[in-house]
Amino acid sequence: MGTIKVTDHQGREHTLAAAEGWRLMEIIRDHGLEIEAVCGGACACATCHVIVDSRWAEKLHPARADERDMLDDLDSATENSRLSCQVIWNRALDGLGLRLADSR
Repeated sequence: MGTIKVTDHQGREHTLAAAEGWRLMEIIRDHGLEIEAVCGGACACATCHVIVDSRWAEKLHPARADERDMLDDLDSATENSRLSCQVIWNRALDGLGLRLADSR
């Protein structure tokens, strides 16, 4: 077990327990934070959009083309935007910081 640090829509930071092999979306959702994740992890909706802290962005595997396409449709996407359903937590990501983003 490890942790991720999530800043919610109100600017509050939450330290969440994270388990190896779980998608960031699942970790965030299962801790009761406000994340839609409508498609359940199928990379088909972008309602699990997060913005990864710049210190961590390079440590994540690159986004696949389908994830980039979903992010391209968002007005709120930034250089460090990711779909949390497409990032699987592992020990190398212990302490990962991210912010819940507007999915529009």
